[in-house]
Amino acid sequence: MIKQFDNIKLSVAESESKLYETVCKKFGRKVSGFRILKKSLDARDKNNIVWIYSVAVSDKAFPAEPKFEKINNPPAVAVIGAGPAGLFCALRLIDHGFAPVIIERGKAVEERTADTHKFFTKRVLDCNSNVQFGEGGAGTFSDGKLNTQTHGGFNRDVLNMFKKFGAPEEIVYLNKPHIGSDVLYDVLKNIRAYIVANGGKYMFNTLFTGFDCAADRLKSIKVRNVITGEESGLNVDCAVLALGHSARDTFEMLAGRLEMQPREFSVGVRIEHLSDRISFAQYGGQYVNLPTADYKLISRAGERTVFTFCMCPGGVVIPSSSEEGGVVTNGMSRYARDGQNSNSALMVQMKYEDFGGDDLFAGMRFQRELERRAFSYGGKNYGAPVQLYKDFVSDRVSDKFGEVLPTYSAGTSFAPLGGVLPDVAVNALKTAIPDMDRRLKGFACPDAVLTGVETRFSSPVRIVRDENCESVSVKGIYPCGEGSGYSGGITSSASDGLKVAENIFREHKNH
Repeated sequence: MIKQFDNIKLSVAESESKLYETVCKKFGRKVSGFRILKKSLDARDKNNIVWIYSVAVSDKAFPAEPKFEKINNPPAVAVIGAGPAGLFCALRLIDHGFAPVIIERGKAVEERTADTHKFFTKRVLDCNSNVQFGEGGAGTFSDGKLNTQTHGGFNRDVLNMFKKFGAPEEIVYLNKPHIGSDVLYDVLKNIRAYIVANGGKYMFNTLFTGFDCAADRLKSIKVRNVITGEESGLNVDCAVLALGHSARDTFEMLAGRLEMQPREFSVGVRIEHLSDRISFAQYGGQYVNLPTADYKLISRAGERTVFTFCMCPGGVVIPSSSEEGGVVTNGMSRYARDGQNSNSALMVQMKYEDFGGDDLFAGMRFQRELERRAFSYGGKNYGAPVQLYKDFVSDRVSDKFGEVLPTYSAGTSFAPLGGVLPDVAVNALKTAIPDMDRRLKGFACPDAVLTGVETRFSSPVRIVRDENCESVSVKGIYPCGEGSGYSGGITSSASDGLKVAENIFREHKNH
């Protein structure tokens, strides 16, 4: 018998070991099966902050991993892109007996980490191995946040699979789970070892450059080694396009061959505060007994919606460029989230009218232009333009930092962010920040540091697919994940990868 108990409360001072005792009393006896289903923090009353749990118990141990139906004579599948969508698609294909080949323009996580560190500290950019490209995708260097607004049927699978490969067990039940960029390093290596041990193959430093088809069905793909320049082809029956949101050259290559659509997106800045100030605002004096506080804010006070995204408690702002002559920011936290500052993307919704949405690549060019402006204002050496909030609202260039020091490692230059962002975004931010401060006191801190520019919130194009996740233009091509316009963030991208894999399996299992 399995029974679920909800709304079990523990004070922040109580040990979680008390939870088992409490549940056994409610169940009437000791149990063999015990599983936390959900854990969330209720901080509405700062004088009585409590953890709230949902727990499942059973007389017997809970069942092991599910079994998957295996395919006979599986077709050849190439998964293009080793981000969350591509990796989880490959993992599920292996569950069903496939042996996918993973094509990744960047490097394995060990080499990729060295390349990003070189960029962070010496400003030496590798356009194929950076925060955007390489094993694990952009999420590798952004804290590994797994909370999502989507409610797809594969979200639970994603969490369990991350746990299987070394993520903390708590991610399967925390209300706002995260892995930490430091832990993700080992998780990715474990995933790679599993894929290779089960017949899969990785081709790093390999750029997808085209495909051939017959009668509108895929026959082969073309690739090029980005180091040697050697070109080759692979005969495949299926290709999963898990490209990521920054594969601009690949989008341009596909134009005219696959049906694609422009998409609206958001742009903005990173905002940094002292972590302790945010934690105190959220929890009061009890913040010292709690994890570093996060937040999620949205403002509709102006004409455009403004929202926080990819919030990194105790984290840093990182250089995230993938093209020469452009500055892009992102945020990163380690598992401990113990840094002095907390930061978040502060994003403004852009509309087609802002960038000329009747042109497929107008949004891409718009993003690139903002990145180049940031590069120019940041000193033309991958430093980032920064401005204190008090100076941003007064249209004044800052001349010194206050209590918040920037964490962007490639250097910063004081500059007017109004010269980087479009006017509609500047005006929206000026309206939204004080509005957000009404819900999180201190958010409009005069010394808060704004760092530009954040442009890679989502892909500016979508590769159109049908209800079976297959391209409407070419049979055998499966657009997938964030880069193809069907997800946003690690969990939803990984979930979409699982969805695509299941569709490929269903299509071919009886062939």
